[in-house]
Amino acid sequence: MRKVWVKVDPWDKDLVTTALEGGADGIVVEKGMSKKVKELGRVQTIAEDGDLKLGKDVINFTIKSGADEEEIVKLTRSKKVVLECTDWTIIPLENLIAKKADVIAQVTNYEEAETAFGILEIGVNHVQIHTSDVVELKKVLTLAKAMGDKTELETAVIVSITPVGMGDRVCVDTCTAMDVGQGMLVGNSSSALFLVHAESISNPYVNPRPFRVNAGPVHAYTRVPGGKTRYLSELASGDQVHLIDFKGNTTVGIVGRLKIEKRPLMLITAKAGDKEISCIVQNAETIRLTDPDGKAVSVVSLQPGDKVLVAIEAGGRHFGHKIDETITEK
Repeated sequence: MRKVWVKVDPWDKDLVTTALEGGADGIVVEKGMSKKVKELGRVQTIAEDGDLKLGKDVINFTIKSGADEEEIVKLTRSKKVVLECTDWTIIPLENLIAKKADVIAQVTNYEEAETAFGILEIGVNHVQIHTSDVVELKKVLTLAKAMGDKTELETAVIVSITPVGMGDRVCVDTCTAMDVGQGMLVGNSSSALFLVHAESISNPYVNPRPFRVNAGPVHAYTRVPGGKTRYLSELASGDQVHLIDFKGNTTVGIVGRLKIEKRPLMLITAKAGDKEISCIVQNAETIRLTDPDGKAVSVVSLQPGDKVLVAIEAGGRHFGHKIDETITEK
């Protein structure tokens, strides 16, 4: 997920308000101004006396030559480094990204932010914008939201659909209205997750609830930020989950609530290449998987041979973290 800090120096209430409303991840201010920021909203402050201490937790570094790069790489291992380039050339950023240094690029406008986010087709994960232009700030905050992570999806072929009886099913109600072709990754195994479509489709029986994914039973896994998975039953209000569309575009949604109810369930098995995978979902017309074109496919109309989108990964998970270990999940 791309992050944006907003540097407000000198103090400007309109800029702070715009940053808060636009979902900025942090606000950089002069010493003594953190309290004024927090009077307007809850957000991380970066200052000599802020939540993150300038000069201690956060270092400003002006790169002047290639000789500075190794020092920056070392600094990033223990501190957050805000990188300023004297002529705002992309070469230092290219070199640092290639060396896997997690730096924060200082920018002053939308064009610089767009460049920083796109360098080497990877880009930096974090920028700090310093501008007095409210419109420019809004554009950068919007850009960061639009440039979510990508999730690699592939096509699986349905093998069988089998009713399995009653179980505890989890509906995840998020604070986001999802579009057609968008939902959450859910599965019996953390290494094989199906794209379960949001309830954004009209039908004769219930109104659309585009904020909801009728995800699956309590034991099922779903993807969350930080490269992790969690059990559906572990989620709670305020937690973050990944929302993914059929092209793999990935954003972060906030859980508003869970609804856990006893419902009839069905087991869906499929093949992705030579690998057999499965998920369990509620046996109802309104629960849908997603086909490669982004179309929502009701699970009650699924047939062997139908194609759906899944996310496959090698290795296993330990307490939600990906590890290089042989783990068999059946």
